[in-house]
Amino acid sequence: MKRSGIEALNNKKTAGKLVFVAMVMGAPPFVSVGWAQSGDDTQALDTVTVTSEAITTQGDTPPPAYAGGQVAAGGRIGVLGEQDAMNVPFNVISYTSELIENQQADTLGDVLSNDASVSVGRGYGVYGESFKLRGFNLYGDDISYGGLYGVLPRQLIDTSMMQRVEVFKGASAFANGIPIGGSGVGGSVNIEPKRATEEPITRLSTGYTSDGYIESGLDAGRRFGDQNQFGARLSVKRGRGDHAIDDEASADTSAVLGLDYRGDRARASLDVGHQKNTINGARSSLYTGAGLDHIPHAPSSDINYTPDWAETHLETTFGMLRGEYDITDDWTAFAAIGGNKTHEYLASPIPTLNDSDGSATLGGVLPTRNEISTFAGQAGVRGHFDTGPISHQLNLAYSNFYRNFDTRYDYYTYGSATSIYDPSDIDEDDGVGGPLGGSVTHTRAEGTSLSDTLGFFDDRVLLTLGARYQEIHVNQEGDSAEERGHRVTPVYGLVFKATDAISLYANHIEALQSAGNVTDESAPNYGEALGISHSKQDEVGAKFDYGTFGGAIALFQIEQPSVATLSDGTQSLDNEQRNRGLELSGYGEPLTGVRVLASATFIDPELTKTQDDTQGNDAQGVPDYQYTLSGEWDIPHIDRLTATGRFLQTGSQYVAADNDLKLDSWSRLDLGVRYTMPLGQADWVWRVGVDNVTDEDYWASASTAGSGYITQGEPRTFKVSATVDF
Repeated sequence: MKRSGIEALNNKKTAGKLVFVAMVMGAPPFVSVGWAQSGDDTQALDTVTVTSEAITTQGDTPPPAYAGGQVAAGGRIGVLGEQDAMNVPFNVISYTSELIENQQADTLGDVLSNDASVSVGRGYGVYGESFKLRGFNLYGDDISYGGLYGVLPRQLIDTSMMQRVEVFKGASAFANGIPIGGSGVGGSVNIEPKRATEEPITRLSTGYTSDGYIESGLDAGRRFGDQNQFGARLSVKRGRGDHAIDDEASADTSAVLGLDYRGDRARASLDVGHQKNTINGARSSLYTGAGLDHIPHAPSSDINYTPDWAETHLETTFGMLRGEYDITDDWTAFAAIGGNKTHEYLASPIPTLNDSDGSATLGGVLPTRNEISTFAGQAGVRGHFDTGPISHQLNLAYSNFYRNFDTRYDYYTYGSATSIYDPSDIDEDDGVGGPLGGSVTHTRAEGTSLSDTLGFFDDRVLLTLGARYQEIHVNQEGDSAEERGHRVTPVYGLVFKATDAISLYANHIEALQSAGNVTDESAPNYGEALGISHSKQDEVGAKFDYGTFGGAIALFQIEQPSVATLSDGTQSLDNEQRNRGLELSGYGEPLTGVRVLASATFIDPELTKTQDDTQGNDAQGVPDYQYTLSGEWDIPHIDRLTATGRFLQTGSQYVAADNDLKLDSWSRLDLGVRYTMPLGQADWVWRVGVDNVTDEDYWASASTAGSGYITQGEPRTFKVSATVDF
């Protein structure tokens, strides 16, 4: 109860009878209190309304979905917890489970395709997804789960486990610590686990994707206890069948259980899950050979120029335990631990494109087996206090992770001729070779952060000051190379709430990554540790929120050191890439029944410091612009029928730092409809969609994970699904 209501009751001096009339009207509940005096003399007193509010702690509760339900204007900012975007000096946005379901998104990459600041591609020599955020790599290893690194599968992440996908744009070492995979200079992505809702959920789903992939799923949740303090949410999905690309098929399983407890002062959750993916005949990337003078036009989008014996097996078991306790009304302690165990087998034959006529060669194949175990933890305290007219939001946190990465690989030589337009049938047994070697790498990092957000003029001006001390240690068994490093990374941020609807902001924030070891065997310092890569970002921007329509604009500059080959052949961190960019976004429901989600990004990815004639060139694999525009329209006069659409356009990008080869710009159109059909006590939702409606043939991306690799876009794909809620 609010204190004012209690005091009003205690201050009544009149003897009489207290009458309570209670009515439940959703959340928050209220109690209407009246007074009456016995006897003939009555005295009418004012009604006192006493309200009860759910206990929430800053950093505990995510911001609500915005108008239209597709996004939330805010998200998790590392140790700062969940924050409203209008109150923080960073660009952050969240994509909701409603958006994920309505777009029939299968993987994290499908969701992030809605954001023009993110490019979705493939990793080096694997089928898994990798991303670029603000033009810098973001690997699957560096996707956090409930704010914790090292929990989720690292190649493909199924959407069935996602309540929200939260995107933090900008260097994030202060907020999140050193990422395990050594990426994340341009930003980070966090996935929030599913939780049991107030109302029971029993949801069955089934779907079909061309050309024969069928899946089914169960999403069930319940709350228990006299105050619904216990919750359980189970999400299971199973699918298998052929894909739209020739000779490509997969079998996929995902199962995640989330348990939670929420008391007056304590909250806890446990998430455990298992994901397994087997992909046969997966179309790989292409390597561009030295003889190419230009990139030939892409073949038909359903052609598979990878041999049908290509295999990918991915299996991860993971878990996370999290707890929070309100020490006082203003101070909360929190802690989390988690980890995973991953098994991978990757046999991805990558043809080399030799000529503009499409001729190619399958030179060699590197089947790889990875055994990976990761453990991560964090703990801290956050709270509020005032010093005179100045408010403070203080955060103190510690985080660490440990990863053991055991890899073994073979090598087989083929030298077989093929073509991307008319692929040859290459026999797996034609390869010559065998076991090549392997390595075991141990990576350990830890850090301590302290920040204070000072509020002035009734919190219309918010100044964030903070720093994180970080250490990293990388050791490879059987190798004398060992990497150790430590550094303090600062953060400065300012928010000025010019009006209730407009916030202006600026920040300086930094990132740290392990640069790994020298991998070029011809280098005199082969095997030596390259050290710690230290990146810097400066950003200014504005955010607006008009209730039914919101958005943001940001200008940023990020500088990242990179590996250089010196005149004597040695390698060091003496190169630099600088990305300057402009971001625009808008979202909401500006008209009743019309929902929009739009963004645009323009980037100048310049190599500002190199040891050769590439200085001043564009960095590889970074489009100069990206647009995304999606919308939903509830069709008038036809109840429960909604038309959906999404348009994507990506600008040109270079394949390598020499800027000799370039991928053309491309665009894609996705269309669909959704119909909600009541049937008895259940609600059926039917969704029909077509991705790449015009069946465009295009090169989608150039990899930054390895110079010279290009990936083709997906063919026209039909999706049909049905979901029923009991």
